[in-house]
Amino acid sequence: MLELAPAARDATATEALRNTAELAKRVEQLGYRRIWVAEHHNMPSIASSSPAVLIAHLAAVTSTIRVGSGGVMLPNHAPLVVAEQFGTLEALHPGRVDLGIGRAPGTDQRTALALRRTMAGLSAEGFPQELADLIGYFQGDNDLIEAVPGHGNEPTIWLLGSSGFSAQLAGMLGLPFSFAHHFSSANTVPALELYREHFRPSRWLSEPYAKVAVNVICADTDDKARWLAGPSALAFLKLRTGKPEALVPPEEAAEYPYNELEQAFVEDRWRDQAVGSPETVERQLQNLLTRTGANELMLTTMVYDLEARTHSFELVAEKVAPTLTR
Repeated sequence: MLELAPAARDATATEALRNTAELAKRVEQLGYRRIWVAEHHNMPSIASSSPAVLIAHLAAVTSTIRVGSGGVMLPNHAPLVVAEQFGTLEALHPGRVDLGIGRAPGTDQRTALALRRTMAGLSAEGFPQELADLIGYFQGDNDLIEAVPGHGNEPTIWLLGSSGFSAQLAGMLGLPFSFAHHFSSANTVPALELYREHFRPSRWLSEPYAKVAVNVICADTDDKARWLAGPSALAFLKLRTGKPEALVPPEEAAEYPYNELEQAFVEDRWRDQAVGSPETVERQLQNLLTRTGANELMLTTMVYDLEARTHSFELVAEKVAPTLTR
């Protein structure tokens, strides 16, 4: 599960985060393997701006499911701070913490500058060195600075990507790789091919291990699922046009007067994702698994109502997942 703590227009951040915690407990009961929290900023529809803080809470209210970041956007943070935060999480919850690292800021450039307060580190060229510094803190490679409690408490490190850059880097370092199919579906297969082509065995992995994040909205019927998908589609459109808004009720989303260009954008948004009844979602996810050869699928479900969102995860666990094959 990839969680963004979606915030409805008429709800508070407290309610959004409480819903996330309740959903984490439910998906653990359903047998989901991990829940990751995304880092986004300056987005009214997403309340997961502080992954380390939210992960600590989710780990405290669950007991077996792996918890992690999907991801921590490294350009926004000093590597030492990330090592200290996730070393703390690993020390508190040994063997349950994933540190997914991304190289994008997870926001617009103005907000990225407000986070980092300098343009240094905001380019892709600096990312490999910052990643090396971060890993070095966990391993105790710095003779002058020790990350406490990072050193000796290394979580499972993943690289995230939506293009070929991080795919190649993850392969060369021998790290597990998670691809953002949920917003970059055209690049999924090429990126995974690059990852496997460049993979070198490491102390972490002897062979490639890839995960694909995908939008999934499952309901009892195809029509109901498409109706529930309306608020997410509209929120994504608003974000891309520079006017981010919180999730609106599906009734309001259904009445939005899309023009031809906007309608094409929304249709492209859901292409190669999974929206529909259990039978439809099973067919779509099986096709994705077959095309990508992914070791795992990570589902993100942006739905206005918590009950409908929970039901989607229940349907996938009970009716879809048992039928999928790699």
